[in-house]
Amino acid sequence: QVQLVESGGGLVQPGGSLRLSCAASGIIFGISDMGWYRQAPGKQRELVASITSGDSTNYADSVKGRFTISRDNAKATVYLRMNSLKPEDTAVYYCNAVFTRWGSKWGQGTQVTVSS
Repeated sequence: QVQLVESGGGLVQPGGSLRLSCAASGIIFGISDMGWYRQAPGKQRELVASITSGDSTNYADSVKGRFTISRDNAKATVYLRMNSLKPEDTAVYYCNAVFTRWGSKWGQGTQVTVSS
């Protein structure tokens, strides 16, 4: 089996930056799409950004121009660089990856809090 482990969350002031990382481990075989989702209290989980195996990217309108998703296939890791953070970006951020052998898997989530 495989697992996804996220890191990089925390407390940051408005206008600040964070970089989230999500590393896959286990018997991987191959990974197609990878992405980041978030869920704020009382709201549904929503897509933040995704990236294909060919490095095509997609962003939620609310984060375009501020967030950048990237991946390192050799390390089976996906990153989310978040700049100009706003209080409304506060949420638990979840990593997702679609494994060739195992299907869609989720990380455990990492808290991002934007507050002064």
